[in-house]
Amino acid sequence: MKPPLIGVEEELLLVSTDGHPLPRNKAVLEDLGDELDVALELTRAQVEINTPVCATADELSGHLNDMRSALAAAAAEEGGRLLAIAVPPHGRPAQLVTLKPRYQEMAARYGQLAREQGVCGCHVHVDVPDKDAALSVCNHLRPWLPVLLALTANSPVYLDQDTGFASWRWIMWSRWPCSGPPPYLESSEHYDALVAMHLAAGTLMDEQMVYWDIRPSTHLPTVEVRVSDVPLTTDETVLLATLARALVMTALADGGGGPRVDSEVLRAAYWLAARDGVTAGAVDARTAEELSMAELLERLQREVAPALTELDAVDLVRDGIERALRDGNGAVRQRRAFREGADFVALTQVQP
Repeated sequence: MKPPLIGVEEELLLVSTDGHPLPRNKAVLEDLGDELDVALELTRAQVEINTPVCATADELSGHLNDMRSALAAAAAEEGGRLLAIAVPPHGRPAQLVTLKPRYQEMAARYGQLAREQGVCGCHVHVDVPDKDAALSVCNHLRPWLPVLLALTANSPVYLDQDTGFASWRWIMWSRWPCSGPPPYLESSEHYDALVAMHLAAGTLMDEQMVYWDIRPSTHLPTVEVRVSDVPLTTDETVLLATLARALVMTALADGGGGPRVDSEVLRAAYWLAARDGVTAGAVDARTAEELSMAELLERLQREVAPALTELDAVDLVRDGIERALRDGNGAVRQRRAFREGADFVALTQVQP
């Protein structure tokens, strides 16, 4: 049986030459034309890349590089810059909401929460056989979601301040009523009942607002891993997508309902991942054991070793993790530039 196909959505930020959010996403997409699958996002300073379905890491890398470059060129035509950064570096908390009926309704219902959500994530879609398989995969991946967050954290500086967190985006995103890690999902009926409760209560507009860090897609035969900041580089996005793919393959091979982990242990693991990224300690959500993030990343590689071998991606993942630990991920590199008084915004700029 062939490995599952994958696709990636990257949200990217439009800024002016001085680094403030640039509310020109509609004009940028018009300049780009219809050659690429790029969409408007919640605020007018955001755009979203949607890659084609991919079978290999190389294929995914090529699409990401081409799409980022084309978007950066379109942003330049509008006098702006395209940033691979997860929160606005300068400006005000509230952003202009995109003039699209759905987003305008969100602004009306959720107020400041919607207006302050100019944050950029990365979502990895991995093919699964059906909804029941997707829910089982969600359960299997829950303990590993904080590790993926730590590895790709890319939002330490928000509105000219070092927040003290490697992923401030995740902290901000956690304010939505149906966000963070999903609960342990007993069955399709359990999932449907939870969604129905949210809809009846009015906490969600529709099922698309199930913003858990992993969820069954509402419109594709995939499971969607949504925990990550948008990574600084396409290499980091490919690393994330490969690990997500390998975790899904491992879960499908294992079957069953997945491990039950204590919600408070998982909460602690998330909080540490969001604060420290790859630079400090961690909690293994499966065992409640304290250890370094480097050790936990080694455990992750062992967990998915057979899948990585099948994907011919052992070296890709090992080298990518070693590079993140040695040179730093986006959060480390941004914070270093910020503290040294360097142009940390330029560090995140995508080149045409």
